[in-house]
Amino acid sequence: MKFYILTLFPEMIQSTLNHSILGRAQEKQTIEIECINIRDYAQNKHGQVDDYPYGGGPGMVMQAPPIYRAYESIIERTVRSPKVLYMSPQGEQFNQKMAHSLSKEEELIFLCGHYEGVDERLINTIVTHEISIGDFILTGGELAAMSMIDSIARLIPGVLGKAESFQQESFSDSLLEYPQYTRPAVFLNQPVPEILLSGHHEKIATWRREQSLLRTLQRRPDLLESAQLSQKDKFYLKKHSK
Repeated sequence: MKFYILTLFPEMIQSTLNHSILGRAQEKQTIEIECINIRDYAQNKHGQVDDYPYGGGPGMVMQAPPIYRAYESIIERTVRSPKVLYMSPQGEQFNQKMAHSLSKEEELIFLCGHYEGVDERLINTIVTHEISIGDFILTGGELAAMSMIDSIARLIPGVLGKAESFQQESFSDSLLEYPQYTRPAVFLNQPVPEILLSGHHEKIATWRREQSLLRTLQRRPDLLESAQLSQKDKFYLKKHSK
């Protein structure tokens, strides 16, 4: 998959996404990340890409023309028109289900706004999805875009070492993940649960499922509404919900 990022701060993104798992995935050419500096498409000597909002008000608004020209520079190189994701607190909230869906795309374009946002006419013209990562405000869309790219990329075959690395994680089946432990066996007088040292894989699997159900019930009960639960799961939840 290839990710295109329309941004005013390409260095910010490159310094983060070129490391660790995503850095190795780029080296293997499993994924490709390209930052397009919107300022490069400003047609003035100062590289200005923002202006005062019509009607007055605080702050500045990113102008449509330079962003549109940057967008066109991508489209002229692609066979199909990729989805354009605009990072916006007004958008649909990003979740794991959306990450799975987007991971099946061949290319994605992320538009990172700044200041008071971008000219609405640009959103009406090129944006296919407005997406939020939560009900809070950031100084720009770069952090939101990077969070989404990390979440999406790790679902692409070959990015993680093993396919099962993400199949049992939080939200993979609308449940939170079970607790994890490693050596030492005792830390600050807290021992690892004996079941995990037993070597009995079936009992360990049952314990992990129960812990996942219990943790979801305690911390995110709303997720249980969309979880696929067996009769055994429902009985366990009913027992512990009291």
